[in-house]
Amino acid sequence: MLFAVTTFASAGLVFMVQPMVAKLVLPLLGGSSSVWNTSIAFFQTALLVGYGYAHFLQRVKSVRTQALVHVAALLIAALALPLRVTGALGEPSSEYPSLWLLGVLAVSIGAPFAVLSATAPLVQAWHARTIHAETGAEPYALYAASNLGSLLALLAYPALVEPLATVKGQTSGWSAGYVAFVMLMATLALFVSRARVAAVQGAIASATPAPSWRQRAIWVGLAAIPSSLMLGVTTHITTDVASAPFLWVIPLALYLATFIIAFSDKPIISAETTLLLQAAAVVACAAMLPFKAANFPLQLFVHLAAFFLTALMCHQALVARRPDPAQLTEFYLWMSFGGVVGGAFNAFLAPVILSNVWEYPLVLALACLARPGLGPVERWRWLTLIIGVIAAVIAPLIAVKMGMSKEYKAIVFALMAVTTVCAFLIRRRMIVFFGLVVVLSLSAAAIGDRVDVRQSWRSFFGVLRQSEMPSPGMEGQLRMLSHGTTLHGAQAQNPKYMCRPLVYYAPETPIGQVFTHETKRPSGLRVGAVGLGTGAVAAYTRRGDHLTFFEIDPLVIRLATDPKHFSYTTICARGKIDYVVGDARLTLAKQPDQAFDILLIDAFSSDAVPAHLLTVEAMKGYLTKLKPDGVLILHLSNRNLELRGPAMAVAEAAGGFALIQRHQTAKDSPPLWESAEDALIVTRSLQALAPYEADKRWSQTDPTAVRPWTDDYTNLPGAMYAEMKAKWAWLP
Repeated sequence: MLFAVTTFASAGLVFMVQPMVAKLVLPLLGGSSSVWNTSIAFFQTALLVGYGYAHFLQRVKSVRTQALVHVAALLIAALALPLRVTGALGEPSSEYPSLWLLGVLAVSIGAPFAVLSATAPLVQAWHARTIHAETGAEPYALYAASNLGSLLALLAYPALVEPLATVKGQTSGWSAGYVAFVMLMATLALFVSRARVAAVQGAIASATPAPSWRQRAIWVGLAAIPSSLMLGVTTHITTDVASAPFLWVIPLALYLATFIIAFSDKPIISAETTLLLQAAAVVACAAMLPFKAANFPLQLFVHLAAFFLTALMCHQALVARRPDPAQLTEFYLWMSFGGVVGGAFNAFLAPVILSNVWEYPLVLALACLARPGLGPVERWRWLTLIIGVIAAVIAPLIAVKMGMSKEYKAIVFALMAVTTVCAFLIRRRMIVFFGLVVVLSLSAAAIGDRVDVRQSWRSFFGVLRQSEMPSPGMEGQLRMLSHGTTLHGAQAQNPKYMCRPLVYYAPETPIGQVFTHETKRPSGLRVGAVGLGTGAVAAYTRRGDHLTFFEIDPLVIRLATDPKHFSYTTICARGKIDYVVGDARLTLAKQPDQAFDILLIDAFSSDAVPAHLLTVEAMKGYLTKLKPDGVLILHLSNRNLELRGPAMAVAEAAGGFALIQRHQTAKDSPPLWESAEDALIVTRSLQALAPYEADKRWSQTDPTAVRPWTDDYTNLPGAMYAEMKAKWAWLP
């Protein structure tokens, strides 16, 4: 029992700290999924270091000495407490964000995390050399207890810890938990140090030959696939389907669940059942993966099912190949190395060599090679393969030549269904199954959501796409810039409308209303805008005006300032335009007080919401940068989070005066001529707010609806639930 409790507790601390540290670090780098992926890759590397330490500690023959060394290591690592994000490395780097993030994580949490992560294999090794040697009890079952603790801690964080505890309370609580764990480990160390020496010597004597390098390579490969898929599916659902920080936790929780099932004494899902369900999920996922505009709940279910079952298949294959307990720590070491390989590919290599999130479908297809079935291929399977390939080739030809009208769309999807069924039927022969899944993926990609994407770019902060669509109302093409599934601006290509701000920034919108009103002033305006996009608000500037964009992604600046892509900031702007790179809150703090006539905070409509920009402390900072008669605009439109309540509460708590507007587009407006949006304006005085109070489009705020967010408290789960409740009236 003591072995299981210790393993459970260490795993809980290890996986509680991951989202906790991410909460501290993510806002400083814009909150993109790459920040989470890089953090996970770091934690996988730290886990490998911990497993390596546990493995080499096994060379010490005395369990008592091992236990004393480990308790000492835990005490030394405690010098990094209390838990906090170090400021020793300075402010975040937008040019080298991965290196900055890795350095911060290493200094802030590296040592406690690595030593804690070594506990699971160490405790299992001690179990093998004491209890197992006497009773034959299976030490690998403790790995299931470890992952159960990990899973419960991971799920508890967004559901309980984050909404109910302040950041200071969270970090203090984790640090206290670490100290309590050291005491628990000392108790276990005392127990194992008193174990019978004969039992330990017997376990050592029963050591089996070392595993072959081929076997080690298989362990690495089977561990790398789920690790890569975990990050790949996270990036896909947060970039191409929809995004909210809570979605990032789901794949990791499912990943841990597969370990729990696979390493249990009596798995609730057999290996044969896993193979059957995995084949069905993978072919369904391959067929619908490019259709990003499809029903979101269905998309989410299919992607997560394919990932879960593929990870379970690989982990069950690992369990089937596990060595004698004498090589237990080496097995975990190579398995951890595989996790690092998979995570590093997604976090560091893929963003450099791939312009889109191609790593996810690539690894999903390669995972089919981990299935059994290398025997001869029967004639009927070859025939099924040929039928599936023919259907997969004809489907995109029809889509391209005939279009996707109602009748042809039905034919195309029927052919895709034929290929999908054929792939499932030949699932028991790994090579042909893999081949048809690849063909199915390519065929689906050729049909896909037929958006005219002209170019795409990828940086640490996400994937940017430039696309075009015809707009009869503007007599020509519209050029758009998207980040994931979020439109970040559009510009008409017809010179007649080229310098007219569109979408969120059109004159009819709340943002446009403020700029239209404020530019009536005779003197030059000093304007700040957090979030560049296409730079549409630059079109409002006049000679003598000065507009500064605060943007975290250098790639966005490069695109917005190149007339080959967008020309708002170059051809359309009449005032002076400059740019500040970095996190907006940090860079705005360096601006002089009472500097801005208009300050636009347009960072909340994107997929990853930087909540630290919507706190009482942040609001007070914005207001100090405003002139006495200046206006602060917060663009609050978001598909996943209801941000109006927190924003209104924050404005009141910060001492500002506010009005809110829910703008709806005119029924007869051309596509993207304007956009529906939510916006809040805040001023330092009632006098500055007076012109907008006279405008019936602006309404009084209700600052009492929710608790105001602070640097120490944010409630993103509550904001997500409020938005869901607004969409689905049946929710309580």
